Amino acid sequence: VFRYGFWGRSPQTCRMGRLLSFTPRSLIMGVLVKDPALLEPVVSRLETHYGPVLNQSALTLFTYTDYYDREMGSKPYRCYLQFKTLVDPARLSAIKRETNELEDLYRVDAKREVNLDPGLLCLENLILATTKHRSHRIPLSDGIYAEVTLHYENHAFHGLKWTYADYQSEGVRTLFEQFRDDYRQQLKQEGGLCT
Repeated sequence: VFRYGFWGRSPQTCRMGRLLSFTPRSLIMGVLVKDPALLEPVVSRLETHYGPVLNQSALTLFTYTDYYDREMGSKPYRCYLQFKTLVDPARLSAIKRETNELEDLYRVDAKREVNLDPGLLCLENLILATTKHRSHRIPLSDGIYAEVTLHYENHAFHGLKWTYADYQSEGVRTLFEQFRDDYRQQLKQEGGLCT
């Protein structure tokens, strides 16, 4: 039996961690489309929900895996978006549910023609949302999980053993380092980062 709170310490020596607000994060979106013509209307719908796009990568053929080829009928096209409006990271699960609903608008014969992968970028890492449970993923709510996909160390982003091949690539990691620089500038301007 413990006499004093936690592990025998007196109440005077027990201190709770301070509860602080999360620092707003940069909303990132990995976008896959069957047809390049779909990109503009999809981005327009996303901006209706999340505000203007700050950065958008070039649209390129997605060749890292054949996972989507059967559903989309061929190799899809990939780009990455960074939104200007910073978001509360507690919203990640809701954002993933919203993007799933948006994907459903573009289904044809139950097959997706658009795939959206929302994530949160901060100075330390990139976290992606997913509906697929794995041992390294953390449950958020309503069947949505979070995964640290990239971590920042020694002035660069690095993948982990489970990181998707495209996010592991040098080009994509460099892109997210540029996104991180823009996010850092936003934090400075908005007073969320000490210089």
